Amino acid sequence: MPPLPAPSLLDATLRTVARRYRLPASAAAISGLQSPSPATTLALAIEQARATVARGEAPAAALKERFIDALAQLIREALRADAGDPVFLAMVMRHRAPHVREYASLSAGADQDRREIRAAVNAIAHPGRQQRLVPGPWREALALLHACAAASSWSALHDAVRSLADLPEIANGAPGLARLLDSPALKRLQRLDALASDDQVRQYQLLWERHGPRSGSAGASAQGVAARQRGAATEAQTAQALEALARQLNEAERASASYRVVTSMRVPASIPAEHERAKTEWDAVLLRQLPPIEEIPVWEICLLAEAKASVDAATTDLPKLLRGLRLLAHADKDAVYAFETRQGTVRLHGASLSALRADAAGVAGTVLYCCDAPAEAGPRLLGAASRMQLLSAHASLEFASALALAQTAQTSDTADTADMAVLEPVWHQLLESPRWHSVLNQYPTLWQVRELMVHPDDLMAAINSIRD
Repeated sequence: MPPLPAPSLLDATLRTVARRYRLPASAAAISGLQSPSPATTLALAIEQARATVARGEAPAAALKERFIDALAQLIREALRADAGDPVFLAMVMRHRAPHVREYASLSAGADQDRREIRAAVNAIAHPGRQQRLVPGPWREALALLHACAAASSWSALHDAVRSLADLPEIANGAPGLARLLDSPALKRLQRLDALASDDQVRQYQLLWERHGPRSGSAGASAQGVAARQRGAATEAQTAQALEALARQLNEAERASASYRVVTSMRVPASIPAEHERAKTEWDAVLLRQLPPIEEIPVWEICLLAEAKASVDAATTDLPKLLRGLRLLAHADKDAVYAFETRQGTVRLHGASLSALRADAAGVAGTVLYCCDAPAEAGPRLLGAASRMQLLSAHASLEFASALALAQTAQTSDTADTADMAVLEPVWHQLLESPRWHSVLNQYPTLWQVRELMVHPDDLMAAINSIRD
């Protein structure tokens, strides 16, 4: 059999590659294969509600009751002290306790406050400035000031600033010291330190630590390094598979460099569209060479590949990816754009970019998600982001707070039956609020992501099978 022409070979590869992560187009087709967990029941109820609304019909009252009951069960599971969700338990504690809520609010801006205070201290007491002073009380006071800021000892820093008022040399640093003493950022950091000794706040911190190491800690740094290493390994596998595909395509066309692969391809600012929240860097791209323009090599996109560590990561990424495709499609079809990559600058023809489509059919022929995670025997139907949005809804937190209060009073059975109606607003938000669009459409999104997802080994196997 003669070799396939390159475009047909590419299509055949994408058509034959195993899709081990694939789901049926209808959630109902796998409902009997899933364990009857609250999360699965919720996902199926949400998908049934979406399909009903798409037909222009109103969901039945029985479906609403099934949704609310499953959500209540999900909340009960997450609220278990022994094996619940530490993030949710922390959210409920924050919802119930004003001082925990204050601590969480102050913590959200603490990094910026620390940077502001340390910059102000450096302007007054930087070690370089200290060295220019003669030894004495003023130099010692500035050293103490700088040490307090470096150690994040905010109350001690405040006391050190106040004590400087007794030194005769104060005139040289008075304006900066006065601003520092009255700084709202310093007051917030002092308040944060004071709240940190509260028992409930400590419990709140422990719950977050159960979820993962604290931001800025050595554990968080090590975790970040490991995640980056794994991401780099998946990206390398993806690029290797595409490079093998490029070699096959070049052999099919009996050419030496008609196809090539570039990695970390960054979208230039010159494309006239909104770049914010759109994908502006692509992990690996298969390019085909076009006739040169004024003796300059020009290329077009054949395939875009994104490396992801999990299905959840790809599901969260999909909206950004679709915006990235729409961004590329805004290119002027008569222009040539310079893209920076790890392999150097490549020039892509605008006509190739403007032809990209973000609809389901267009994405299916242009994009792959490459993932090296094992395929689950029973795929999780309720995505992590949707689950957390359901749990963090105000009504869900109100219901959870009532349950927690009832458990403390040992009257949880009464709360279980009496408070279910509190969750009804979540149902209406799901059906009516644009903010809940992603949750309502979570199964079609999950299905599309899994349709696009391949394992690098399966991609390489498909390439080899087409060659053989």
